[in-house]
Parts: sequence; structure tokens; C-alpha cells
Amino acid sequence: MQDLLTFLGIVNVKRVYYQLSVPELVEHTLWRKEGYLAESGALVVKTGEFTGRSPKDKFIVRDQTTEDKIWWGTINQPFESTAFENLLQKVRGYLQGREIYVRDAFVGADPKYRLKIRIITEYPWQNLFAHHLFIRPTKEELKDFGTPDFTVLAVPGFRADSPLDKTRQHNFTIIDFSRKIVLIGGSAYTGEIKKSIFTVMNDLLPLQGVFPMHCSANVGADGDVAIFFGLSGTGKTTLSSDPQRALIGDDEHGWSDQGVFNFEGGCYAKVINLSKEKEPQIYNAIRFGTLLENVVFFEGSRKVNFADDSITPNTRAAYPIEYIEGAVIPSVGGIPKHIFMLTCDAYGIFPPIARLTPEQAMYHFISGYTAKIAGTEAGIVDPQATFSACFGEPFLPLHPTKYAQMLGEKMKKHNVKVWLVNTGWVEGPFGIGHRIDLDYTRAMIRAAMRGDLDNVAYQTEPIFGLQVPESVPNVPSHILMPKNTWKDPNAYDEKARVLVKKFIENFKKYEDFATEAIKNAGPRLVSV
Repeated sequence: MQDLLTFLGIVNVKRVYYQLSVPELVEHTLWRKEGYLAESGALVVKTGEFTGRSPKDKFIVRDQTTEDKIWWGTINQPFESTAFENLLQKVRGYLQGREIYVRDAFVGADPKYRLKIRIITEYPWQNLFAHHLFIRPTKEELKDFGTPDFTVLAVPGFRADSPLDKTRQHNFTIIDFSRKIVLIGGSAYTGEIKKSIFTVMNDLLPLQGVFPMHCSANVGADGDVAIFFGLSGTGKTTLSSDPQRALIGDDEHGWSDQGVFNFEGGCYAKVINLSKEKEPQIYNAIRFGTLLENVVFFEGSRKVNFADDSITPNTRAAYPIEYIEGAVIPSVGGIPKHIFMLTCDAYGIFPPIARLTPEQAMYHFISGYTAKIAGTEAGIVDPQATFSACFGEPFLPLHPTKYAQMLGEKMKKHNVKVWLVNTGWVEGPFGIGHRIDLDYTRAMIRAAMRGDLDNVAYQTEPIFGLQVPESVPNVPSHILMPKNTWKDPNAYDEKARVLVKKFIENFKKYEDFATEAIKNAGPRLVSV
């Protein structure tokens, strides 16, 4: 087993546990007193200090491989190669005499674009997460696995000595594309593992002509594929886990000439306020083997109180995609017919659903407007308006215009219908209005996919020029045009001006790339 680690220079460990089963990993977690079993049989753990990603502590090693390729800045912060080697050497020393959990897995359900990865973790429940979230090789595939294409080394117990180690603080996530290593320390939040590999795929796949996407995807009975763009908290997982459709994947996909394919083998769903009535597929996936992070039990019981956010609003469940009834295995589908761009609009200005022209679709994809939801990232308490290019800016190693160009080519080639969906606030902004009812959002999306909105009358929303349907089956018509729902129309106008200014200021970064048609698809500062 030591041979699994020697290529990283890791030696003298106490024991290596390789490719343990789900029951074994659960047992190890319980033996080590690192978790508890819930009433449902799920394993409950706490991730400690970090209950969300820490984007300010993510780095990419800057060397000859990455110098002229990476989109450097606040998203992709450079890290010195020598500093990385020194930090890696310290981690090697930290691991001596410790138990280590190792797992080999795949990323990418399409074998043509598959990445072999090795995940080395300090805790057994981290390895359980890797078992669920990445694609599980068969016994035959493991025999011929060979050297991994990339290795993730996740060691929460190791704390960097900053500034000696050149990190911002004691935690860090560093990607070295030359050494093909992801080094994670000081944080036990498992989302750092999956998102670092997503960043790797976002670098590698465009070279192969594949468009990588931060999206969920599902497919109907007749093979019609839909994809859902959106940041964490906008509803990708919830809306793609639809009992009426089969799930392809809930977070990360590639779009090749043949169609879409899931990067992952499981789901990492937010479970705050989870209920069987609203989200039955996710609720039913909470059973033995599922990893629950930072949830709280009802007092005196082992029953999870999904409404309790005392640890974090970013409570999570990790489970294999097979736990979703009817999920597509292997997780591949055809060319998408519909694209839904999800935004959690805390301002309450965007309509619940709008049809986009190709130019509007490009504008809103490049803008990537939403609100950061409490708990998704460290330090976020109340929703904050933000712009995240391509609905996934934190995970883009290349310039956003590269991905936008790929989307534009796909939309044009396949004549895809694109919709903007507000899963955020209606009848006023955050603090006054309320988040739209999930049943209404589901009804609108289903209506769009069925073609029910193809021939209805539309009216033009005056701020962004969006085409809004006048009626949608099973949805109250009065909520479709936002201004109509506000008690104070003047307050709506003022809030709209604030949001428009933010859009215009943000898009200045991309004006040199955008065509006149795309720029004209944005909002204008007019008297509203």
C-alpha cells in the first residue's frame, strides 16, 4: 500500500487504508469518534472552523506551465513553486506516523474525457465524501488504474505557518498543474475537494473542445436534456432533482459534440430546511451511507432538524447519484434543448421566468448575477448581490470570455432555448419580500420544457428588456411581472436603478470582448 504514496514522497505512515467500502468508512469514523449515526442511518459530521469554501485562500502555482495561460487575479492567485514544494514537504512530515485513507476514482462519465484521480485524506469521512462525489471504478478498472492524472491531498489537521509558508492564513487550497497535485490543508470542508477538481477540469477540457459548465442537468422521457446554470444556493440541485425527469448530475458537466456528461458520481446537496414534501428525491437520499455535514439533531434524539442553522446555513448532504431514484447511469445525455440560467435575485427586480434572445443569454451568462447565500462562503451572513462570470467564476482558471465563446457557439449550432429564472425574492427585496415558492418555480420550468410557453402572449419587462410570459399554468399571473407585486412602485424604481448601475459597472470588464448586439442586450440607465 505504501506504493500508493511514494510518488508523492510520503513515507513512514502508520497505515494506509485503500479503497475502503462505505460501511468500513462509516465504522472508522465512529471508532475515531469523528461522527454520529442519525436516525435515518446517515453519518453526521462537523467540519469544524470552516463550513464553506474559503476563496481568498485558494491559489494556483505560477510557473512555465501556467504563466501565460491562467487568468491571474483575485480569483486565481499565484503561488510560488518553491513555496509549494516547501509546504508539501511539511505536509509529508505531518503525515508520518498517521493513518491515511486513499481512494482512486474517475472524473467524467464520458470515458473519452475521463480523468483518473487519487484522493488521499486524513479523515475516513473525507474519503467517504470522495467515494460519493467522484465516479467509482469497477474492480477491473482498478486493476489497470496505474498512475493517476491528478492527486488530491487533503489534510485538515495541518495548519500552515503564515507568512512563513506564503499563505494568507493557516488554511489553503493550492493547485499545481505541473506536479498535478491539489494540496488542501487547515480546512475540513469537503467542498474544497470537489471544487478544486472542477477547476482542474475547467482548465483541461477546453483544450479538447469540450465546454465545462457549473450546472446541473436532467433528461425527460423522450430524451430532451435541460441544463441549469447557477451558483450555490440558486437551486441547481433542487430543480434538477425532479421526480418527473431523470437526473444526469447536479453540479458539474461537460458539453461535447456528442452531448453532456456529468463530471461526478454523486451529489452534494444543500439541506437547510429540507422537507419530504418540497424535495422528495433529496430527502429520500438521506439514508445509510449518506454523509451529512454540520446538521443538528432535535434535542434528546438522533433525528436531524433540517431547519436548524445554528452551525451554518450551508448544511450539506453527500450521496451517490444512485440514491436518486431514476438517475441516469452512466451519467450522460444528448444535446441540451433548454438552458435555464438561475439567479437568486435579492433585489426582487427580476421576473420569476423570462425568455432570452441569444444576445441576452450571452450577456447574462457573462454577467452571472445572483446573490451569495449565507454559509456558502466563509463570512457571508446576509445575501449579497454579486456577479460571477459564467455562473462559476471562482472555478475558472481561464479568462471567462473563453467559456462564454464556447457557450455562444453551442447555442448557435443547436438552436437552444434559453430562459432566465429568478429563484430569489418576489413582492419586494430581501427583508421585505420573500423567496418565490419552489412549486411555482418547478411549474414554470416544466411549462417551458413542455412547450407550453411557446405560443402564449409575452410582455416586455422595462428594465432589462426581458420577455415575460403573461400566463403560466399553475402559477398566479400577478407575480410574473415584478413591479406589479411591490406595494410601493417608487421603491421598485429606486431599487431597479441601483441594480442596473451594478450591472453596467460590472460589464465594463467584458466590453472589449462583447459584440454591439451583446452590449445592447443589457440594461440601460433610463427613467423607470
